[in-house]
Amino acid sequence: MLFNELAIDLGTANTSVYARGKGVVVNEPSIVALNSATSTTEAVGTEASRMVGRTPSHIRTVRPLRGGAIADYAAAETMLVHFMKRASQGASWARPLVVIGVPSEVTQLERRAVKDSMYRAKARQVHLIEQPVAAAIGLGMPVSKPGGNMVVDIGGGTTDIAVISLNGLVHSKSLRVAGDAMNDAIIDYMRKSRDLLIGDQTAEQVKLGIGSASPLDESLSMEVKGRHQVHGLPRTVIVRDGEIREALAPIVRLIVRAILEELEQTPPEIAADIYANGLALTGGGSLLKGLDARLRAETQLPVNMAEDPMSSVVRGAGEILGDPALLKRLSIN
Repeated sequence: MLFNELAIDLGTANTSVYARGKGVVVNEPSIVALNSATSTTEAVGTEASRMVGRTPSHIRTVRPLRGGAIADYAAAETMLVHFMKRASQGASWARPLVVIGVPSEVTQLERRAVKDSMYRAKARQVHLIEQPVAAAIGLGMPVSKPGGNMVVDIGGGTTDIAVISLNGLVHSKSLRVAGDAMNDAIIDYMRKSRDLLIGDQTAEQVKLGIGSASPLDESLSMEVKGRHQVHGLPRTVIVRDGEIREALAPIVRLIVRAILEELEQTPPEIAADIYANGLALTGGGSLLKGLDARLRAETQLPVNMAEDPMSSVVRGAGEILGDPALLKRLSIN
C-alpha cells in the first residue's frame, strides 16, 4: 500500500509528511499540548500552536525539538504517531517505511534518538537522509552529476550549508542558529529597548512582517502588543523595520560568515561550478526579506530562491523514497 511509505521532514519549527502517491499531506507546527491533570494529549500541530501562551496551569505546550535535535522524546513520539496516522488515513495498524531528513552535522547519538523515536512510533523501517541533499533533490538540482551545487537550508533550529556533487556532500556545515534564534533576538530587543515582553508567536509575526536582512525599498512598521515589563500592563508599540533589522544583524552575520567559510573550503573546480550556477536558498528562514539580496552582495554569487522553501526537504525525501537504488545510496546510519 502506497500510504505505507512516508517521507518526513522533522523540523524544529514545522513537521511535514509526504505520502508516496499523494504528495505532502501534513505540514504543521512541531508542537504538542499536554494535560498534566489527566496525563493525556490535548492537541498536536496547528491546534496546539493556537494554545501557546494561552493555556491554564495544567496544560503545557511543548516543542519536542530544539536546535534540530529531539529534546523531549515522549512528546516527539506522540507528535510523530499523530502525524503518521493522519498521513496513513488514520489506519493505526499501518507500519510505514519512513525516510526522514536530519541536519548534516547531527551527532551519532542524535541520529539514534531520531531512529528510536520513529520505531517507537511504529515505523517498520527508518532511513535517515541528510537534509541539504534532500533539499537539493527537492529543488530539482542536478546533484547526481559531477558538478558543484550549493544549498543553504535555513530552518527553525539549524542552518545547513552544503556543497553537493555526485549525490554526496563535498563540504557541509550545520549551525544551531536559524529561525528560532531570530525570534529570540527580536524578543530580547523588545525587552531591552522597548520594555515590552512578547512571546515566540508575536516575535515570529514581527520577523515575517517587517524583519529584513538588508535595507528595504520602502520602510515598514507594525503594531506590536505585549506586556510592559515595569508596569505589568498590556501595551502596544509601533516598531519599524530598521529596529528589527538591527536586532537580527548578529544572526544574519553568522549565517553569511558560515557560507563564506564553506566557499573558501570548496575545491577550485567545484567552486567554478557554484559561481556559474549560484547557490540555492531554501527553508522557512529564507523568507526573511532581503536575505537573498544580502547574500548576493556578500558572496557575489547568483542566489536562487526556492518557490516553496518550506517543502523542499520533504519533497526531496519523497523523491528518494520512490527510488530504492538512490535511497540505498543516500541512507546514513
